[in-house]
Amino acid sequence: MTDETIMDEQHHWEKWTDGRDADSGNHLVKKYMPLVSYHVQRISVGLPKNVSKDDLRSLGMLGLYDALEKFDHKRDLKFDTYASFRIRGAIIDGLRKEDWLPRSTRDKAKKIEAAIEKLEQRLQRNVTPAEIAIELNLPVDEIYSAMNEHFFANVLSMDEQPSEQDDKDGATFVLKDEKAIVPEESLVKKELVSELTRTIENLSDKEQLVISLFYQEELTLTEIGQVMNLSTSRISQIHSKALFKLRGAMEKIM
Repeated sequence: MTDETIMDEQHHWEKWTDGRDADSGNHLVKKYMPLVSYHVQRISVGLPKNVSKDDLRSLGMLGLYDALEKFDHKRDLKFDTYASFRIRGAIIDGLRKEDWLPRSTRDKAKKIEAAIEKLEQRLQRNVTPAEIAIELNLPVDEIYSAMNEHFFANVLSMDEQPSEQDDKDGATFVLKDEKAIVPEESLVKKELVSELTRTIENLSDKEQLVISLFYQEELTLTEIGQVMNLSTSRISQIHSKALFKLRGAMEKIM
């Protein structure tokens, strides 16, 4: 950005922070709306088609407004970074509160899980999505889609805390040291990282590249397609296959 642009930006931040100037607030919202679109696109990759992107965008906008309300522009912190946490958090929290996964998908996931267990017992090895598809007489893409959506739903609820505690009269309250390393958690984490590392090493070159570009470089599927000279739908398919394999590794530990 030019010095003039930086000064103009600073001017808007000062007017917004000092007096909640509406024009400056609108200017900042418009400037950072692409952040909302970016996170909506990334998160929607793991969601079923029935989840409206407009709903996700509304949740993301709430996160952006929250970031604008709480951000201190005088601190040595980029607003893009701060807002990204708020936007992503607002979308994830919104998804946690809603039963966004259709019952049909949950039922299908249970059937697939049962088929996987049955095939693995029969074959005494990990089974492929193609074998599961044949067993259930379903398209392979449907297997990938159902399991990845179910997997994402489980990831969303993993760290969800109960809203109400049962402890009442006579209960002993303990303040948890969030920084303390619990031996059991440390062991599970090491095993999970080790298992995931081995699984990633066994992915195809294209699968490894897609996973790296999506989760490490934070490119969208469309951008990855441009890098790899492949269609977005093909990148989505590669991404789904890789997630299916990683999901299997995680379930061995969790």
